Amino acid sequence: MSKKIIGYSDEISVEPGDEINFMVSCDPTLERYHAEIVRVICGDTQPGAPGMKEWPIETPVTGTYDARFQAIHPGSHVRVPDEAVLDGLKDFTVQAMVFATLTDIPWQGLITRYDKAREAGFGLFIDDEGRLALVVGDGTGECQCLTIPSPLRQRHWYFVSATLSARDGRLVLRQELLKNYGYRDQTQFAEAAMRVSPVATAATPLLFGASCRCDDAAGFVPTGGFNGRIERPAIANRVLERSDMEALRSGDVPGHLLDTVVGLWDFARAINSNDVVDLSPNRLHGTAVNLPMRAMRGHNWEGDVMDWRFAPEQYAAIHFNDDAVGDCEWDGDFSFTVPDDLASGWYAAKLVSGDAEDYLPFFVRPPRNTTTARLLFLVPTASYLAYANWRFNFESQGAEMLLNHIARMCAEEHYMIDHPEIGHSTYDLHNDGSPVCYTSRLRPVLNFRPKHTWLECYSADLHLVDWLEESGFAFDVATDEDLHDEGVGLLSDYACVITGSHPEYLSTAMWDAIYAYQQRGGRLMYMGGNGFFWRVAFHPDMPGMMEMRRGEDGLRSWDHGVGEYHLSFNGEAGGHWVRLGRPPNLLAGNGFVSQGFDFSSYYRRQAASFDSRAAFIFEGIGENELIGDFGLQGGGAAGWEIDRFDHGLGTPPHALCLASSEGHTLTYTRSSTDLHGVSDPTTDDPANPMVRSDLVFYETPNGGAVFSTGSIAWCGSLCHNDYRNNVSRLTANVLQRFLDPAPFEMPDEEE
Repeated sequence: MSKKIIGYSDEISVEPGDEINFMVSCDPTLERYHAEIVRVICGDTQPGAPGMKEWPIETPVTGTYDARFQAIHPGSHVRVPDEAVLDGLKDFTVQAMVFATLTDIPWQGLITRYDKAREAGFGLFIDDEGRLALVVGDGTGECQCLTIPSPLRQRHWYFVSATLSARDGRLVLRQELLKNYGYRDQTQFAEAAMRVSPVATAATPLLFGASCRCDDAAGFVPTGGFNGRIERPAIANRVLERSDMEALRSGDVPGHLLDTVVGLWDFARAINSNDVVDLSPNRLHGTAVNLPMRAMRGHNWEGDVMDWRFAPEQYAAIHFNDDAVGDCEWDGDFSFTVPDDLASGWYAAKLVSGDAEDYLPFFVRPPRNTTTARLLFLVPTASYLAYANWRFNFESQGAEMLLNHIARMCAEEHYMIDHPEIGHSTYDLHNDGSPVCYTSRLRPVLNFRPKHTWLECYSADLHLVDWLEESGFAFDVATDEDLHDEGVGLLSDYACVITGSHPEYLSTAMWDAIYAYQQRGGRLMYMGGNGFFWRVAFHPDMPGMMEMRRGEDGLRSWDHGVGEYHLSFNGEAGGHWVRLGRPPNLLAGNGFVSQGFDFSSYYRRQAASFDSRAAFIFEGIGENELIGDFGLQGGGAAGWEIDRFDHGLGTPPHALCLASSEGHTLTYTRSSTDLHGVSDPTTDDPANPMVRSDLVFYETPNGGAVFSTGSIAWCGSLCHNDYRNNVSRLTANVLQRFLDPAPFEMPDEEE
């Protein structure tokens, strides 16, 4: 099926009475499309799977709409709105510290008030040969370009400046390598007679990290995105002396320059926001667009402080990328007001035109401060965001070795190859090799869809939705963002909270809420693997934006640079929760140990499964019965990513290890977070007893309990044999008891 329709919604979790808006873009060959709201039950269409299950909902949305194309404009930058003080600059100085990370691409804007379409204004650029360049244009087609002869060295800090003197008729360009390597070209100049006076197009914005072109339909569109870091850009209304330039490189605006400095932007201010602060009296404050990386080491980082909050002046750089995407800012095509009687659940706007199709998922929660069921499905939308538009299948050189099979591509992935502007996941790298630490749902996220062939996250969680529906268990729905915003109060009225198959990412507020819920007597069913693993932060001012920084240790696809492990959104240390003193075992009784993506295994009952405390779990299951030697994800219930019982990492002393997997393939290597030391020849031995998934059960204070599967593949086994199997039976046994108000009793200490 061709991918000619894509879109997204402005909200991900709504309740009765809320309005949700849908933004749609269609291939220019399409004229119309049909839209309707559907309740989504299952989305696995592979052979042997339940297939696509959806219930159309009769709403005013149902109908045909005009198709249109909406562009995505990638590239992180800072935008300063046009102000009168920027007009009419006859003489000026432009300066900044610059650290370029990719110089072999066409023109990149550093500090620009330049309309490329009309060749109007001025701009400091890196040209297509990697050289520093000053461009001025008068808007009539006349422009002048002055360049430094030698290209900038990648990943070195420079102090760069450009001056224009209408009185003297001179242009001067200068670059100085800030670290003294003893090079003869430590400082370089270029100078020329001024032939063109810069005249900016009306309303042209001042940009850092990009240039722009005026599009009659879309206004000023960013272009020429820069890859690298900029620190303390400044503009003055005359040619500055060298000493004055130096004075602007730190601190506030000197008193004698208050009438001279048009703008001095200190990126060390308001780091945890989108605000960019101008220290000059003009207060030309800017806005960060498309999530440029903040809290980044500047030219003066000394290595003695690792937390930007304690030395923000050493983290005064912003890292820009030409492929970064935040909010696409598309226009809405239609909206949906949630009816008062619409049940909580998984929903989507379904879009169809001929053989083109897309689903735009969202979730309906009960009215605030109410419940409509005793069970809450906590949807791991933080994981969906972390993996949003993951490019592993076609960008990772080791993809097929890790998978141990040929990578299978779907229509969505082919679209991502053809349209890189759709953005990346937090498992990917930017064009310059820097890590993608921010992610957004305010853009099309093509692996957050039913029918997607990647059976992890959303698609895999629909296996559990399908099983709950088929088994007759009533449930409410809430998302990770809801939990982050509302805390334990969101959970406290539910008898049981059930997770999806991969709740890998948690903010501190989420972790605290789940732990508090358990301590108050709540029951948790952890239905996946590699859960509660990474710390994330949500943007304080922009819902739908999330940050994660991978620390210097453990299994990870990249790590941030030294000294950049603290999250810019809130200053917390990023990385694995196990390295932050809160191992997953504290929440779930087990923690991540291994991953493999070829074949899944089964569970064999352990001695603890015959403890009287676990009798309810194994009702109807034989003593020697293998559990889950079947399933849609690798042919078994124990696989993909798996967790193990470990008292040393916080598994409670009274927890029961009920069953353990065995016989995993060689692709299941131990995670470095599980090694706690030096590896040896037995580390990746498939017979290593440490490489396994455990089923875990234990009681918590005030009548609560926890049950953990420790496997992403578990939910893929629920539907086997028309839902009549021991994985389904065991899960139902646990859920029925967890919904029973009778309290669990903590065992005696000697037990």
